[in-house]
Amino acid sequence: MDIPRNYNAAEDLIGCNLQAGRAGKTAFIDDAGQCTFGELAERVNCFGNHLLSLGLRMEDRILVAMHDSIDWPVAFLGAIKAGIVPVAVNTLLTPKDYEYMLSDSRAKALLVSEVLKPQFEPFLAKLPFLKHVIAAPFKDLLQNSSKELSAAPTTSDDPCFWLYSSGSTGMPKGAVHVHASMRLTAELYARGVVGLKESDVVFSAAKLFFAYGLGNSLSFPLAVGATTVLMAERPTPEAVFKRLTEKKASFFYGVPTLYAGMLASAAFPSRDSLHLRICVSAGEALPPQIAKNFKSKTGIDILDGIGSTEMLHIFLSNRPGDFRYGTTGKAVPGYELRLIDEQGADVKQGELGELLIKGPTAANLYWNNRAKSRNTFVGEWTRSGDKYTQDTDGYYAYGGRTDDMLKVSGIWVSPAEVEAALVSHEAVFEAAVVGKEDEQRLVKPKAFVVLKPGKQASVEELQAYVKTKLAPYKYPRWIEFASELPKTATGKIQRFKLRG
Repeated sequence: MDIPRNYNAAEDLIGCNLQAGRAGKTAFIDDAGQCTFGELAERVNCFGNHLLSLGLRMEDRILVAMHDSIDWPVAFLGAIKAGIVPVAVNTLLTPKDYEYMLSDSRAKALLVSEVLKPQFEPFLAKLPFLKHVIAAPFKDLLQNSSKELSAAPTTSDDPCFWLYSSGSTGMPKGAVHVHASMRLTAELYARGVVGLKESDVVFSAAKLFFAYGLGNSLSFPLAVGATTVLMAERPTPEAVFKRLTEKKASFFYGVPTLYAGMLASAAFPSRDSLHLRICVSAGEALPPQIAKNFKSKTGIDILDGIGSTEMLHIFLSNRPGDFRYGTTGKAVPGYELRLIDEQGADVKQGELGELLIKGPTAANLYWNNRAKSRNTFVGEWTRSGDKYTQDTDGYYAYGGRTDDMLKVSGIWVSPAEVEAALVSHEAVFEAAVVGKEDEQRLVKPKAFVVLKPGKQASVEELQAYVKTKLAPYKYPRWIEFASELPKTATGKIQRFKLRG
């Protein structure tokens, strides 16, 4: 899709629905109510005008730390339409993280849910750039602003919004995305791969502040005119079941940990109470057993894919009618992929290599981080930090992170492969594998295992089980049982904490 030079993402994503005659159709449903596309357009204009009335101007940054509600897309799109750059951040971070992000971004305004304000109050007075704190909900604020707003004269390559990386190691990095990228991900993946339609009702357990959730719940449904269900609370299996059944969601986006929790829940809905036609997983490799168990319960295949904050959304995915268990599928049309070795040369088919991506939605850079920008964004290619293999049919299989890979007896071992074998055991809920040195200081796999409620398994039983699934050298030499695994807010296992 060609994006015109003069282009404003908010004007496009909202305007396309008004031009299509959808002003009266429901755009968003949250815990407190709903709004139509026409009402959304008015609220976006009101919010953009309010920001301008505060003296904010083009390319000024505002930090968005808000729970998912209709106010979130109103604030995000209102800023973009006014030419102001929203910086969406995780609502589960520490005050130290927020202070860093506000200082690093030099945000002039903070948009924050009322219940999150105590996280910010201790340090707000220390920030020289911050001028305004705006607490959600925005009802009174919107009533005092004009419903008419001309879009800022932005271009398709102007900074549109930022997303901070999860910061699982080191300080988070602000990935700067341009105006064209949201529409491009919607066309290439949402419409082109998974076939999102105007008639769909979308529910994403991943929140709007994640790159994954931003596409799922905002840019994708707006691009096609679908209805989105938003949920402020934590996505427990029971909370997810409630939205899936009551709101009759046809599209659902989750992460492997959540799918596992749903399957383990006694409250899993009956097949005839669900209205799903597409389910997507990302964030971590989806173990085949979870996908198979979900299919047996629902009749629906979970389409595993991989995206990143740097590429904005999914660039490699299984798809309806082209699906293989245990793989992440094939490249999304519009993206090119390479697998390279440690010297930068392409690996042979079937060999493990680092995944590089070329596509139109890569971030421009990491803000204020030239060294990491140069290391990640290499010409037209973006380094993913993920290891993959590609089989003779073109399917890509995940092999772990570049810094998670283990070399056992001189052979690469993927933690993800060992974890998938463990999780396929009937007693195992979750597993994480890291490297540990033995008495000879040789690295071998060590597993941390969370058992399902009421289930039991011994170390010896699980070790023997893995040997029946994988080559013997891959089995975990040590297994430690745990009540839970450390994770980022996106559900990714923080293996560095287990290694420590």
